[in-house]
Amino acid sequence: GTALRRSSPRVVLLPLSRMLGRRLATTVGRRHGSSVAVLGAAGGIGQPLSLLLKQNPMVSKLSLYDVVNTPGVAADLSHCNTPATVSSFVGQGKAEEALAGADVVLIPAGVPRKPGMTRDDLFNTNAKIVMTLAEACGKACPDACYLVISNPVNSTVPIFAETLKKMGVYNPKKLFGVTTLDVVRAQTFVAENLDLDVMSTKVDVIGGHAGTTILPLLSHVPGATFSEDAIASLTHRIQFGGDEVVKAKDGAGSATLSMAYAGAIFASRLLEALNGATDVTECTFVENTLTPAPFFSTPVTLGPDGVHTVHPFGALSPFEQDNFDKMLPDLVAQADKGIAFVKNA
Repeated sequence: GTALRRSSPRVVLLPLSRMLGRRLATTVGRRHGSSVAVLGAAGGIGQPLSLLLKQNPMVSKLSLYDVVNTPGVAADLSHCNTPATVSSFVGQGKAEEALAGADVVLIPAGVPRKPGMTRDDLFNTNAKIVMTLAEACGKACPDACYLVISNPVNSTVPIFAETLKKMGVYNPKKLFGVTTLDVVRAQTFVAENLDLDVMSTKVDVIGGHAGTTILPLLSHVPGATFSEDAIASLTHRIQFGGDEVVKAKDGAGSATLSMAYAGAIFASRLLEALNGATDVTECTFVENTLTPAPFFSTPVTLGPDGVHTVHPFGALSPFEQDNFDKMLPDLVAQADKGIAFVKNA
């Protein structure tokens, strides 16, 4: 008889949006795909972020900019068999060229955290980089949506806003601090703690994107009960998950892969909304009047123009309220620091 051949298993790599079990907008064709730019594309976050964006079927054009090494990254990515065309721009002063016609701009540019570094230590270097890139955005693509990843986000988002205000092109509906990594960590750690399916675990994280300004709303997790110890330890781990990675990398970097993953998720969700999908709600650091802080991360429904609705974050448990009260002055001070940087530049 004929020998039975064992068929080797097929490995199927799904685009990020499908991998997450989220439907793509049915109106993608309406906008003929989106033009997406990455500023800082050759860095530790920029490279994996660009790879994930190249994989996204809603991206028709991927424009990569960095001060060094961009041509190699672009050449490498251009061989991936997905529809997005890839172009590269390298060197100081080339950002404007890279930004021409962009619908969405992701900004992971800047220096990474090293062991022992606080996010404030990053401030002086990254503040100048972000201000320069914001100026290029204001000139080249004033109507784009801007997704700020560069740390410290609590200060770099206000820097971006103030720079665009100076140029007369600021639109609060189009500027986002990407805090999705806090949500990704919260969902991962909570699912592990409760032995839940991580893909269907939902945790809102509000506040900012640094240490104690990160406030996971564990009291809002549907059907979950945590001990007081678990609430304290989970909250701390979510707040300082970045330190866990910096320590594990032992001087060789910070959270780059998980940040790229989180950035790509938020970009994908925003692209869905820009393409007409409804009920797209994500936590993100945007301008609002929910608290005395000018920017505050909270659930936001995204729409065709960027921010559609900023939602109140709801009632807090006593533990959460205590954290909230303690972190709010820090969040305000970090925003003020960013605003002052631009005013004094």
